[in-house]
Amino acid sequence: MNHILEADSIIFEYGQRRVLADVYLQCKTGETLGILGRNGSGKSTLLRIIFGDLQTYNKSVRIDGRTIHEAYKGNGLISYLPQFNFLPKSIPIKRIFNHFQLDFSDFLKYFNQFDRYYKSGVNKLSGGEIRILELYLILTIQSMFCMLDEPFTHIMPAHVEIVKSLIQREKQNKGIILVDHYYNDILDVSDKIILLHNAATIPVKGKLDLKQLGYIY
Repeated sequence: MNHILEADSIIFEYGQRRVLADVYLQCKTGETLGILGRNGSGKSTLLRIIFGDLQTYNKSVRIDGRTIHEAYKGNGLISYLPQFNFLPKSIPIKRIFNHFQLDFSDFLKYFNQFDRYYKSGVNKLSGGEIRILELYLILTIQSMFCMLDEPFTHIMPAHVEIVKSLIQREKQNKGIILVDHYYNDILDVSDKIILLHNAATIPVKGKLDLKQLGYIY
């Protein structure tokens, strides 16, 4: 079944500064939406408001026309990868895959270096390896939509290309929203792109639009 996620009428302020004021985004099943913006433009804030773990006095988030307030409560609507690590360091990797009902052999098809870690705890992994594991979990668990905050940061270039292939695979069954500073990777993998600029979302088609808006030079 195809689904549509929409967010608009969002207002968010830090003190006297209005960070988000004229926001509209739409993401559909089978689609990857890339969000770009400078530091402090509100990209992560926007994802958290959509996810529901950050409250604001004005917002509208809808899936298939139904208003969603707290997607973070684990109802299979939206999965979300934050910038920070979220897996407990002591938990065994085997237990993680059993809990999420995911196939470890599928994970090894993409990241075979994890074979020796199956019975180990997360604390045995490097920072980049933890990021890869968390990325895979959030991308592949059952949900209508998936939001990834800086998925290409802190991982090796070779792994970036693998993550892109996973995104292409998983978007067949869900909509995916990406936020990252690596704009070339966002441009490469996204079907639609918006730029957060002066508290508003602006649709862009490529590097020329980003140059005209002063995001790149």
